[in-house]
Amino acid sequence: MSEATNLRIAFMGGGAIGSYLGAYLTRAGFAPVVIDPWPANVEAMRTKGISITDSQGTFTIPVQGLHLCELQAVRQPFDLVFIAMKSYDTAWAATLMREYLAPAGCMVSAQNGLNDETIAHIAGYERTVGCTISSITVALEGPGIVVRGGRSGRDRGYDIFRVGELNGVLSPRAQQIAAILDHVDAARATTNMWGERWAKLATNSMGNTLTAMSGLGAEALADAAPRFPYLRDHVVRETVMVAQALGVSVEPIAGRPAAAWLTDASAAEPDLPPAGSGGRRARSDGAGGWRASTSQDIAKGRRTEIDYLNGYVSRRGREVGVPTPVNDAIVTVLKEVEAGSRAPDPANVDRVWELVQAARATSAGRPA
Repeated sequence: MSEATNLRIAFMGGGAIGSYLGAYLTRAGFAPVVIDPWPANVEAMRTKGISITDSQGTFTIPVQGLHLCELQAVRQPFDLVFIAMKSYDTAWAATLMREYLAPAGCMVSAQNGLNDETIAHIAGYERTVGCTISSITVALEGPGIVVRGGRSGRDRGYDIFRVGELNGVLSPRAQQIAAILDHVDAARATTNMWGERWAKLATNSMGNTLTAMSGLGAEALADAAPRFPYLRDHVVRETVMVAQALGVSVEPIAGRPAAAWLTDASAAEPDLPPAGSGGRRARSDGAGGWRASTSQDIAKGRRTEIDYLNGYVSRRGREVGVPTPVNDAIVTVLKEVEAGSRAPDPANVDRVWELVQAARATSAGRPA
């Protein structure tokens, strides 16, 4: 790739991540193009700029916004394309942007889930680089308005961005992309992209979806549904077991080695009240913590990424013969919430537990 400031950079997707990164890189002296299918969002970028509010303060900066239908006017290809769409939009977004990618350029997944191979099949493995974005908690509050919760990674000594080649080589371009993203927050290159991906998948799957089905933040849900911490930890245990069966060396999850989750989460279930009679029911207004991405989707009536989070763990578990009853049950219940047949409520966590118990009884040959 060329000198960083001369790179042609595009963000395919102007949601929370695409807008946040696009605004920060613009402020750092780059000239990224943010492409989005939401006309009001593109118009806001052009006229008012993107407004960012985070722990560092608030700033607003005009960016180059482009609607999907205006891509046909682009004549100079991009050196670096970040795919920043929902996971279920990966294939068409990568296919579209492949036609605007320079021969020596590359695509980077700036998404939840493990979408790198989908992108690689479309753009080519030699033109695909991985990037996990961990613990960034951003939300698009309206056209051109992004809010980030919590402290920056730099303030916590934590690398938000981990960039790496899919083959594990520490390449100059991975280091260059990490250096670019370091203008946004702490970033580094890695030789274990798949281990980073599975660690991020575990983090997303462990609480994101359980809180989404409850309508509460994690802190309030732990008070309202005593089984929540137990189920959350077993999501991680199942995820690590599947990853290890696939030959992945999983990076630390929530600050703990992957192996520690296997030991700690395998302990006997704590003495808890029967499902349905658990702890105090907190009000379902999202109190008790930041709304994670799946909770934001449920609140806005949008399709969730459950098939690319817990659902992905379940699918890969079936491939390698690792049972994933907790992830399976979460998928079932959250899909009911997403479809509107269940309202978000802490009692849904008890329903997950009931399904897990039924699956375990069936596996053991006992009546469910």
